[in-house]
Amino acid sequence: MEEILASIKKVIAEDKDARAAETTADQIEQDNEHEGEDVLELNEELAPTADLGPPLLKDTAAAASRSAFDQLSTVAASVPAAPPQANPLEEMIREMLRPILKQWLDDHLPRLVDEHVRREITRITGRPV
Repeated sequence: MEEILASIKKVIAEDKDARAAETTADQIEQDNEHEGEDVLELNEELAPTADLGPPLLKDTAAAASRSAFDQLSTVAASVPAAPPQANPLEEMIREMLRPILKQWLDDHLPRLVDEHVRREITRITGRPV
């Protein structure tokens, strides 16, 4: 059992190495395609920052709002999800059909199970029961 697990781990590790090599080769190919092009680096600013003036909120108001949202997210995370709303018509039909289905199963299920068991026994043993 341990040999099998070790073999599986080895195959997974080899697969990861192969994927990493493919990714590196693809990245090098892409880099070569874009060589000499004007490429925007992510650390460069797109435009000069605009002067937005003084902040619209005081630090205390922003902190109070942030605290309220943190409290809301904590409560929302701790409350279990509400059960899905049921369709009243579907519920009514389900309750109406329940006794009909129960009666049909009481009348027919034992006979159906018996027939299938007999067929399976006959199939397995080769002799009719």
